[in-house]
Amino acid sequence: MRISALLGCGVIVLAGCGSMPVSGDVKAVDASQPGDSQVQVYAVAPREGAPPSEIVDGFLESMTSDDPAFATTRKYLSADARGTWRPGGGTTVLAQAPNRSGPLLHDEANRAARDKETTYTLTGEKVAEIDAQSSYRPLAPTDYSQTLHLVRENVAEGKEEWRIDVVPDGLVLGQSDFRRLYRSVNKYFFATGLTDGRPTLVADPVYVRNRTDPVTRMDTATQTVRTLLAGPTNWLRPVADSRFPEGTALRKGVTALAPDDQNVLKVPLNGKADKVGRSACRMMAAQVLYTLRDLTSARVERVELEGGKGSLCALDADDASGFSADNGSDGADSQYFINDKGQVERILGATDGTEPVTGPLGTGTVPMGSVGVARDEERAAAVSAQGQSLYVSSLEADGELVAPLVTSTAKKAADRLSPPSWDGRGDLWVADRNPAGPRLLRLAGGTGEPQEVRVPGLDGARIEALRMSADGVRIALLLTKDGRTTLNIGRVERRGSSVVPKISVEDLRQAAPQLTDVTAISWSGRSRLVVVGKEEGGVQQVRYVQADGSTSGSGALPGVNQVQSVAAADDELLPLMAETEGDGIVKLSPGDNWQTVLKQGTSLVYPG
Repeated sequence: MRISALLGCGVIVLAGCGSMPVSGDVKAVDASQPGDSQVQVYAVAPREGAPPSEIVDGFLESMTSDDPAFATTRKYLSADARGTWRPGGGTTVLAQAPNRSGPLLHDEANRAARDKETTYTLTGEKVAEIDAQSSYRPLAPTDYSQTLHLVRENVAEGKEEWRIDVVPDGLVLGQSDFRRLYRSVNKYFFATGLTDGRPTLVADPVYVRNRTDPVTRMDTATQTVRTLLAGPTNWLRPVADSRFPEGTALRKGVTALAPDDQNVLKVPLNGKADKVGRSACRMMAAQVLYTLRDLTSARVERVELEGGKGSLCALDADDASGFSADNGSDGADSQYFINDKGQVERILGATDGTEPVTGPLGTGTVPMGSVGVARDEERAAAVSAQGQSLYVSSLEADGELVAPLVTSTAKKAADRLSPPSWDGRGDLWVADRNPAGPRLLRLAGGTGEPQEVRVPGLDGARIEALRMSADGVRIALLLTKDGRTTLNIGRVERRGSSVVPKISVEDLRQAAPQLTDVTAISWSGRSRLVVVGKEEGGVQQVRYVQADGSTSGSGALPGVNQVQSVAAADDELLPLMAETEGDGIVKLSPGDNWQTVLKQGTSLVYPG
């Protein structure tokens, strides 16, 4: 029932037969096996006289295809179900392709009925859901069960065939099919509630179809712009908004978007955008530029927006950089660590040499145990070796170490202050893990009195470590409860006065739930983290995780032993760094293997 072929190859479609290559060995391709995203599955209509089991299998296999409008898939449904089934109603992702069991047995009294109707059950292990907004939600593995009811239906005069008349909306796919059919993209919106008023773009990850969407017939770039115009996902909406006026959509009939030979992308919009001002229009164009920057094969260098009455505005990529969370920089490339004397040093670029930082953190007599460097690299925060005190000092001028800004009174070092983290606004964040009074603290501008931040979703868990995103509206937390440490992403909400806003971390969602013991995290780019952890009964692994909690088949990184901490930069092209127990500080450059940088050193960090 399944026909697979490589894109660009000719195929001969025969019922029950595969494509016919001109050379090479014959090899069956299972649509649900892990494989290249270039493999394409073609739907095949039900054959005449097919039994119920074959109808169910054909329907499930057809869902894994690029069937236009799911027209062939609908042929497995009854006339009524064909008109009501909504394949775009969300996607259920199972660990493996769904298992089919049945038919359910009927007792003797229903012997006559079983020749006219029957029921099959679909089961599996549900690991994620994609909602109607294309937003991904990972789940702790749970049992999945749904029923398909089949009836005998007249398909022609005097001819009956089995068809499915009760079917849940949406698609149900195994993980391998999901990864083949969909790809993760970031759409961008502007952060709200930030105190400095600077427009800052925030990544909002969603999943769109590879190649062409069967429902809308749009290519991947057009699907992505369509989701951008629909606004932020529900999770991000409280802290981000769009500059596109409500109701703005692509002009009717637009199904393909691609830059021209000058890398200029023209985006035709409906009339809802006609009255927008020049400043807002440029911000709209910036949203499109950042959303498509890593999506098309040719990098978009300029976006031109067109409304119902003609040209609206244009924006070059260089001009859009000012809306980035890092203010147009590709991210600082310096790495910092603490030497065996408890002093802060900087790694010197390609030479991998080191030097003490300027100021008391580089030459002082108070040993430090962890450090966090502001993204502008003008200041650093350090926690004393026993975790008791948090200091902030200049990296540009010599002087004495000032009094600590935060002090923990916990009896054990492991219950005191976490390593600090800076957001892109210059605010400093740290957690006091004191069992008698655990707190998440923010120091506005890295100075003054610490402000306690509410985290209503902890449910008895304790914050072990934290990392702030550059945009300042997302926080990654390592939470420990019942002996397990998991990765959670929270939304940072600011309410009330812009001078002293009330801040809370809302709507915590677990990322990478398959990792039951996470030991280290770091942001790696605008919407991705690098995570060190273990699966249940497994060994330690280092892998990439998206901010929505999803992982890709290529997320696992080359193995490295006994990793204690990791450090990644906002610029994803910079090396990934790690502190290991046996090999010291090591780095992983793109396309390379792990290499030792320093044999001694702890608390390795990039700015942030």
